Amino acid sequence: MASLISTLARFVIGGPPDIICPVDVWDKGMAELARRSNRQRESGAFLLGTKKKVRRIHEFVFYDDVDPDALSTGIVVIDGRRLGWLWEHCRRTGLEVVADVHVHPRGFGQSRSDQANPVIAEVGHKAIIIPDFATGSTSPGGIGVYEYLGARRWRDDSRLQHSPLHIGWWPTWR
Repeated sequence: MASLISTLARFVIGGPPDIICPVDVWDKGMAELARRSNRQRESGAFLLGTKKKVRRIHEFVFYDDVDPDALSTGIVVIDGRRLGWLWEHCRRTGLEVVADVHVHPRGFGQSRSDQANPVIAEVGHKAIIIPDFATGSTSPGGIGVYEYLGARRWRDDSRLQHSPLHIGWWPTWR
């Protein structure tokens, strides 16, 4: 019910979000990020979906499923040679990377490493950071949302009145 009220309020006064994720997909993905982090290390995922007027998330593909060693140092390090499987999966499913998400031990601010090493170095790419190894707040307003501007520059959209990320239902006609 809270999700419906939030959606209706935003629909009337806010305007459309940049990214939408169904509650069940988000909750399942957050639970898996928390499990994989084991409250000891970062974990993350590519968020696959469609990019039309609004990006819609359909699936989480976890970094350590793409590269089994991605989490072995305590921070996320993905070997680019392992990304072929991800691109093949995207071709097979008709989905594309619409954003990425990873967890931090405490806050949701970007680290210097995050800023210098975007997971997808494409202008407009969205990166989401979840605090407390995804064991606390995982909702917009309590998480980091960043847009890549190119040349290792980012815009922090985390504290916008209406988050670019919406979890829940959104009307398809808008």
